[in-house]
Amino acid sequence: MATGTTALDAKIGAGPGRIGMLVFGVALVVGLIYAGGHLLSDLSQMHSASVGPYVLLGVALLIALGFEFVNGFHDTANAVATVIYTHSLEPHVAVVWSGMWNFIGVVLSSGAVAFGIVSLLPVELILQVGSKAGFAMVFALLVAAIIWNLGTWYFGLPSSSSHTLIGSIIGVGIANQLMSVKSGTSGVDWGQAANIGKSLVLSPIVGFVVAGGLLLLMRKLIPNKALYAAPVGDAPPPFWIRALLVTTCTGVSFFHGSNDGQKGMGLIMLILIGTVPTAYAVNHAVTYGQSQDFVAVSIQTAEVLGHYVSSSAVIGDPRDEVTDYIRSKQFTPNTMLALRELVNGIGTEISEYKELKGVPQDKVRNFRNDMYVVSEALRLMKKSGQPQFSTADSAVIANYKKHIDNATKFIPTWVKVAVAIALGLGTMIGWKRIVVTVGEKIGKEHLTYAQGAAAEITAMATIGAADGFGLPVSTTHVLSSGVAGTMAANHSGLQWGTVKNLAMAWILTLPASICLAAVLFWAFTKLSS
Repeated sequence: MATGTTALDAKIGAGPGRIGMLVFGVALVVGLIYAGGHLLSDLSQMHSASVGPYVLLGVALLIALGFEFVNGFHDTANAVATVIYTHSLEPHVAVVWSGMWNFIGVVLSSGAVAFGIVSLLPVELILQVGSKAGFAMVFALLVAAIIWNLGTWYFGLPSSSSHTLIGSIIGVGIANQLMSVKSGTSGVDWGQAANIGKSLVLSPIVGFVVAGGLLLLMRKLIPNKALYAAPVGDAPPPFWIRALLVTTCTGVSFFHGSNDGQKGMGLIMLILIGTVPTAYAVNHAVTYGQSQDFVAVSIQTAEVLGHYVSSSAVIGDPRDEVTDYIRSKQFTPNTMLALRELVNGIGTEISEYKELKGVPQDKVRNFRNDMYVVSEALRLMKKSGQPQFSTADSAVIANYKKHIDNATKFIPTWVKVAVAIALGLGTMIGWKRIVVTVGEKIGKEHLTYAQGAAAEITAMATIGAADGFGLPVSTTHVLSSGVAGTMAANHSGLQWGTVKNLAMAWILTLPASICLAAVLFWAFTKLSS
């Protein structure tokens, strides 16, 4: 490495300082008071004489937030590596700055990625999330993800929390099907699993090629030699270069929070729905007027679905019929009749109870489950194109789905705050190992200003686009491979030992997390039976 590494090593190894600790400590205390206060207020609705549900809720929340804490070790650390190794920001200032924008990204996130992750879970386990099997599912996939993330972090290998969690979900799905009376693995969305596999292969390639190409383009468009030189000593870069690097770091941190920060949110919501359905099964923020509008839209949608019901259709329990469709992806004439009956039933119940928060405690879980399977069935019908709705009917159905998702797919602000705190705390504690790998061990030469900017811009644009489409993407994969791409484009040379280790970690993440989660789900299920 070039001159200045020793000074930088000293900065990285130094403590965060009193001011940094004080700021983060105040933010931590305020956040915990805010999140804890809202949770305690909601727990007052449980009306349980036993301490068991409270203990179960506490353990589940700790594990879920522990996943986000470990996530901070990996993905958030990637965002600060380039500004640290180009001396654009002092290491601990960079970590605090990145943590702040992660927090903002988490709080402003839409929740689309969170519920996209949840939709990968076996539908029967989601509908039984308050049962022993439901909690075994949540514990298995979170503990498996934490184990793999901690292991790769210990060896300083940037690993994707996204693919770790998704692999764990697939593992639970496989184990659930093999342990059930049903044969095969129809509970696993293999089409989605194939897309994840493609993403696992493509995201490092995209990061490598795009960042390398961007560096070459910058050389042609911005002929400023200072931009392509390694830092001299530990002096900061010229102002405009520094501003560019800090801006890209900010963007990556924000989009990382708004994308990766959501993964734990969906699972926390499942935990809350399972233990405190009175408060979290449906969105109490939906007003009386919105509820009445929902009733009108339900009536309209039931009429539209009736156009596609076959006269030969015969059903038993409508929810069972629609659940089978979600599990098998096989549309039958009975599916549409069952779906229409569920939509009718939901509209009738909302009309009876006037608004969502009026649904009785003993009925709210079943009410939400009906709404969930309707939403998932409509999503799958749109994806498969079967049946083929007319343009006008599609608009009615899309409007109905918007209403039903607003009623069930919501994330309270306190949950976002709790996730942001866990993510930030993990970054503050575990950032060094991954930062050193990205900054020193990928290329043979010191990172230049242009290389840092190219890698960060690539990561920021990719994560931002994925967030807009509600898709999970790996900050780690895109950024670390982007750094490698810039090194190759700059003819700086790669440290192939590190590259091979990174590639092995990326390749093994999915199968390792699948196996871990499957074994843990089996073990937790046996322990709770």
